[in-house]
Amino acid sequence: MRSGIRPVRRMALIASAALMACAAAPAAQAQGAPSEQAQPAEQAQHKVITPTTRFYVDPHSKAAEQAVTDLRKGDRANALNMAKLAAQPQAEWFTEGTPAEVRREVRKLVQVAAVTRRVPVLVAYNIPGRDCSLYSGGGAASSAAYRQWIDAFADGIGNRKAAVVLEPDGLAALPKDCAGDIDPTGELTAHRMADLAYAVRTLKSEPNTAVYLDAGNSQWKSVGDITQRLLDAGLEQSDGFALNVSNYQPTDQTSRYGTWIAKCAWYATKGPESGRGHADWCASQYYSPAAPNDGAPGNSVSPTDPSTWHWTDAWFDQNTGGGSTDELARFVVDTSRNGLGAWTPPPGKYTGDPETWCNPPGRGMGPRPTASTKVPLVDAYLYVKTIGESDGSCTRNTGGTIDPEYGIVDPAAGVWWPDQAHTLARNAVPGLQFPR
Repeated sequence: MRSGIRPVRRMALIASAALMACAAAPAAQAQGAPSEQAQPAEQAQHKVITPTTRFYVDPHSKAAEQAVTDLRKGDRANALNMAKLAAQPQAEWFTEGTPAEVRREVRKLVQVAAVTRRVPVLVAYNIPGRDCSLYSGGGAASSAAYRQWIDAFADGIGNRKAAVVLEPDGLAALPKDCAGDIDPTGELTAHRMADLAYAVRTLKSEPNTAVYLDAGNSQWKSVGDITQRLLDAGLEQSDGFALNVSNYQPTDQTSRYGTWIAKCAWYATKGPESGRGHADWCASQYYSPAAPNDGAPGNSVSPTDPSTWHWTDAWFDQNTGGGSTDELARFVVDTSRNGLGAWTPPPGKYTGDPETWCNPPGRGMGPRPTASTKVPLVDAYLYVKTIGESDGSCTRNTGGTIDPEYGIVDPAAGVWWPDQAHTLARNAVPGLQFPR
């Protein structure tokens, strides 16, 4: 070659340079980005996330480490993809630890982010009895322990800017929803709601913390059901809600579902007098009173057929059309793995639950994180789920330990899975590029 450098070495130099660029990106882009402090004073006081907000990139992420590993193996294509992934902002999860430990780790993150003038995204995931004690089971030992942990979490943030996604699945999978009738009296569910409301109040007591209560995804709870849960957990004291965390539902469908939730919350709290307190009357992805519902094809709402969702839109147009957008709750969407949408198993392959949410094969990363979504009510697209971490040891209810989609025992929930990271990056829609 005219340069005198062999192809493998040349690629190594390029990828190494890319990794160094990832590490330097937060500081470099902060210098050229509009300062958050340059926003109008009244806006800066009330909005942590604005269209000009830039999110923090961890230069020491698992993707960055994987890029180095791939490079050393001579896997040039994957090394470059991992370097591109490492340049994207992703949320940092806090799932355990003593109050002193979480205070220290949260403070360390927000301090580093503040130096780069970026907003870090943090996930608080330590609610007692989380995930119905399934793949991601765990959490604080009691409500009292959780509240001490949240106090420390908030103290760690202090007056620095941060966006917090609060307790994924915490509302969509209440103790009363768990298998085994673990909450026959409803006491555990009552504690859960009170703990979440406490967490919202505590986190919002800090002046520059945005808090988004997790609300599941568009294929889970009906609009009215999740809206009432959000209201009971302190939605009106928060900055809004989060959707599609660790899931795969398409961005456009998720945004539509989120808009319905926002309108339903308005209907049940500020809308017509007759609807106050009646989130359960709201149309949803499962049913709309505006549809004929006469059994003819397309005349009722199906959660898996968005072409029927116009019936739900129609109900909200009829019942919430007078509400101002400024009065509606806002939300963020996790687009980390939804570029190709949800997985549909081959017909007849599984007789039980195929666990379509759990390490589905052939998926891809979705739209890049941004606070400039240009979609009404959507504050940001975020990479909340750590891209490349397993959802758990999925078995598709086959009775064994092997995941038949991969022919192996999947890594435990939260464990880094290089093959999964490579697939998600390779199948990204839009394709991965280094940020400009």
